[in-house]
Amino acid sequence: MLDTNHDNFKETGVLFFIFGATGDLASRKLFPAIYSLYREGKLSDKFAVIGLARRERSREQFHEDVLNSIKEFARYKVTPDDPEWTSFVEHFEYMSLDINRVEAFNELNIAAGRLENQFGITGNRLFYLALAPDLFGSVAHNLKAGGLLESGGWHRLVIEKPFGFDLPSAEKLNKEIREVFEEHEVYRIDHYLGKEMVQNIDVVRFANAFFEPLWNNKYIANIQITLGETVGVEDRGGYYDHSGALRDMGQNHMLQMVTMMAMEPPSRLHPEDIRDEKVKVLRSLRPFASPEEVRKHVVRGQYTEGQANGKVLPGYRSEDKVDPNSNTETYFAAKVYVDNFRWAGVPFYIRTGKRLPLKTTEVVVEFKNMPENVYHGNKTNLQPNLLVFRVQPMEGIYIKINAKRPGSEGVIVPVAMDFCQSCQVGLNTPEAYERLLFDAARGDSTYFTRWDEVALAWQYVDRIASAWTEDASDLRPYPAGSWGPDEAHALLEQDGFHWWPVNGQQESEVVWVTNRNE
Repeated sequence: MLDTNHDNFKETGVLFFIFGATGDLASRKLFPAIYSLYREGKLSDKFAVIGLARRERSREQFHEDVLNSIKEFARYKVTPDDPEWTSFVEHFEYMSLDINRVEAFNELNIAAGRLENQFGITGNRLFYLALAPDLFGSVAHNLKAGGLLESGGWHRLVIEKPFGFDLPSAEKLNKEIREVFEEHEVYRIDHYLGKEMVQNIDVVRFANAFFEPLWNNKYIANIQITLGETVGVEDRGGYYDHSGALRDMGQNHMLQMVTMMAMEPPSRLHPEDIRDEKVKVLRSLRPFASPEEVRKHVVRGQYTEGQANGKVLPGYRSEDKVDPNSNTETYFAAKVYVDNFRWAGVPFYIRTGKRLPLKTTEVVVEFKNMPENVYHGNKTNLQPNLLVFRVQPMEGIYIKINAKRPGSEGVIVPVAMDFCQSCQVGLNTPEAYERLLFDAARGDSTYFTRWDEVALAWQYVDRIASAWTEDASDLRPYPAGSWGPDEAHALLEQDGFHWWPVNGQQESEVVWVTNRNE
């Protein structure tokens, strides 16, 4: 919901508490996001940041860390002698904190009060836990015991995924947090919901009269969602071998994008009404009644040694901190059904994996084809119309239609009309964390996941994970650098479909009409 205390925080101010301030997330995403908000005037001078971690750092060392972070990862350039930088970094403090000591939180509260007096902040406090999830509950309780929730303004808790390992662990974690914070004060980040083109899905659907009437099972044949990563597990081998692609990507990013594509128009443009519609989609997901159904509709794979760009890539079981006999999936593809009036019978195909040929996220809407025995269908091979949302790396939308080839006698070819959003704004486009941090500070929870969303997603995913635990024999190998196991392609072929080429691999026969300055 849009918090009832969402008055203009530029005027009332906000104090950010960054737990895990010496970690990778703070360096790569959070500090650059705060700097961008400041440069764009979305933060006034009434703000402060307290970086918190176990490591000892002086204030000067912490300022140097923040400077290096912004130099490397921020959209805006910075130099140490820039007066604007000097003014910005004066708002940053660092404190070494033992999160298991309530006395340390008492000291933190004293420091927070001092900063609020210094910068005219009226008690608004945002706690960002860039920590392991098993620490969320104890930190939340110590925030309360240390008096940090007794200031006069609002208090919000921002937490990162993974939110639990399965439904029981998520319920336990949620119970611990809810003993301290109300649901409307908890902001669960799924950074994919902060991406420009994911947020554009709702706008394209609901703000264009020629899309919404077609957005149903009468006109749409299938929807394909691809989230590909070229990297392996890198330094996350220990975590990933315990998690796998299903829990790491499926429970959150993939199902969230399904809800964005399938949700009904909300009655109001209010965060709770929008999230209500997403929950209805998750409730409508067709559950897998047995392990046999899971094996019929879900394919899982694990990358083996392969090649990409002339470079030999190691197999998953050879990666650092990975069990040499691991049965953890690094890829999965699934056929998902949303059993409601709008989508009955339309398959949603989702796939994600590591060591794929491209780093890309795309959503393809394939419309039903024209009848083959009428008009041009009986003398030419008509291609289905496509609407494609490109989420990354290039942001944009393209629509593929059929048209007559210029100068020919009735030869029909696919024509793709391409809108490149990245080309319009350049590479200096706002990052997902900037949008989400800004939304959290102003109390807009639209693109954060509510507890019932989390619970329903885990309920759906746990059925798949349970079937895999019972029988690991269906783990399919695929060479690193390929598009996954052959069984993932057969999943669509048995329905008469195929995976469409993704960003950077367009069909050669398509005639392109583009807005790019090429």
